[in-house]
Amino acid sequence: MSRFTIHDLVAIIDARAASGAEVSYTRKLLDKGSEHCAKKLGEEAVETVIAAIENDRDHLIAESADLLFHLLVLLKSRGVKLEEVEATLAERTSMSGLEEKAARKRD
Repeated sequence: MSRFTIHDLVAIIDARAASGAEVSYTRKLLDKGSEHCAKKLGEEAVETVIAAIENDRDHLIAESADLLFHLLVLLKSRGVKLEEVEATLAERTSMSGLEEKAARKRD
């Protein structure tokens, strides 16, 4: 059995974005625009935080999945590819977190 990855989710979002809004929640979100997608991401972020604070593991897992989905939909709505985010993460993780954070303050 192969492992499901975030890249698999990106491919699903891409496929569903190409379908009609009558059958695709992803397409409906994208049709409402980036601002709507950003608001949905914010809602999911708050729900994820609440699940974490309440120490509800199953709820945290479910909300985290929603959060990742909505982040990827927002990125798609703005034409940002996951690979671009990964490249930034790769740059940042080439040094310690404290060093990276200090370097950002100088920019």
